[in-house]
Amino acid sequence: MSARTRLSARGATAARTVVVLVIGLVTISPLYWMVAVAFSTRSELLGGGEFRPWPREVTLDNFVRVFESFPVATWFGNSVAISLVVTALSTITSLLAGYAFAQLRFPGSTVLFFIALATLVLPVQVIIVSLFRLITGLGLYGTYWGVILPSAATAFGLFLARQFMLGIPRELIEAARLDGATHLQTFRRIILPMSRPLIAVLVFMGLLQSWNDFAWPLIALRDNELFTLPIGLLFLQGQAGSDYGATMAFALVNVVPIALVFLFFQRYFIAGFARSGIR
Repeated sequence: MSARTRLSARGATAARTVVVLVIGLVTISPLYWMVAVAFSTRSELLGGGEFRPWPREVTLDNFVRVFESFPVATWFGNSVAISLVVTALSTITSLLAGYAFAQLRFPGSTVLFFIALATLVLPVQVIIVSLFRLITGLGLYGTYWGVILPSAATAFGLFLARQFMLGIPRELIEAARLDGATHLQTFRRIILPMSRPLIAVLVFMGLLQSWNDFAWPLIALRDNELFTLPIGLLFLQGQAGSDYGATMAFALVNVVPIALVFLFFQRYFIAGFARSGIR
């Protein structure tokens, strides 16, 4: 390799590094300011003065004030319960439906798949009235299940599972069927062990979507004790007004759990997306 080629390669590497650093700083800056404001005193936030990138005096008063004034622990528990149930249901339905659309042959499968994909372009505001009438008719308004069931199956999860399972050799399934295995046995013994990267992606996507879901729970829940953290944040903003420290402290409670989940399981998530058939 010539000196000019090495110099060009180093320049390209340096340019990519600078771009990644800039993007990283832009991405992390909102979280940084959230943390800085959450640990600042009210006097420092309201007093103005010289600009400081970090609070002069670190305090937990904002967190104490939030937990004493609002049922944050209850809202946190609601978010955990709803997110876990939604994630479990959406993962199971995506895997089963993906297997059916990828490996089984039945009349209208292609049409049904494209109809399901078409729902991806529909914002929740388009179907929210029909959805509200449906859960009200079922007697689920104001309950956990009124929030959970509409999210128990997702078109994106179906698409992801189908694309992944199209890559599983059909000969394996045909061999299992020749050995007398039922579709359920084939799914459990062959498809699931080969779909661990896909399951990791579906679980994380389900957690992320259900944890941050705001519009539908806001409509489907009416009791303050059933609120999730995103709705609780809106409720706090209405009550606390310009108490930015308390607002950022509450927002940090909402952000940290899902950020930790991604931090500890990011390699499984990235590997799953790389192997899930998204080209």
